[in-house]
Amino acid sequence: MDEQKGLHTGAGDSAVGPPKELLVRHPLQSRWALWYLKADRNKEWEDCLKMVSLFDTVEDFWALYNHIQTASGLNWGSDYYLFKEACFSKFNQRTCPFTMLNLQGIKPMWEDDSNVKGGRWLVVVDKQRRTQLLDYYWLELLMAIVGEQFEDLGEYICGAVVNVRQKGDKVSLWTRDASRDDVNTRIGLVLKAKLDIPDSEPLRYEVHKDSSVRTSSMVKPRIMIPNKEATATTAR
Repeated sequence: MDEQKGLHTGAGDSAVGPPKELLVRHPLQSRWALWYLKADRNKEWEDCLKMVSLFDTVEDFWALYNHIQTASGLNWGSDYYLFKEACFSKFNQRTCPFTMLNLQGIKPMWEDDSNVKGGRWLVVVDKQRRTQLLDYYWLELLMAIVGEQFEDLGEYICGAVVNVRQKGDKVSLWTRDASRDDVNTRIGLVLKAKLDIPDSEPLRYEVHKDSSVRTSSMVKPRIMIPNKEATATTAR
């Protein structure tokens, strides 16, 4: 308790706190919410979804990440969701999809106003390489969106999801406007580079509305990287 009080001690106070460098906080451009879901067939989907924590500094992100279970350590049927809760317009108004007055943020569901017209870049984790890839993909994706590594495309980013499934894990990046093929293609290319995904493992961009009305396990992608048709045409 004394250490926690020390964190709020001003420079002129006589109370002893942690070293000055520990008081430094590096603010993020957005506040983020981490959600957790453990599937339960006896409950409604929303009742299984719980917010774990909010953070808006680099230090708090790492404190949270190092405290929770890794994606590979979750039980089958579990999900993590990291979605924008609020933006701080004092950093960059142009990349802020909503104002600080909207404190509800983006809920990790297709029906949310910020997601309803959007889609997702889907990364299917190779089951044979799950141990090496799942946590790596998830952490790299988190660092990319929290650290605004998509630069001017940040305003189109809603959040990230990891689905832990026995039949195959998935990591996805949700964007707000599925009709913007140019924007989503650029986002997909950045994602591919950040996660170091080879061309032999194509990325798929799926529209949420298509996924919600699908009649099979597969959804026809709106965009693919690499674009096999374009590659074939170039080869000719």
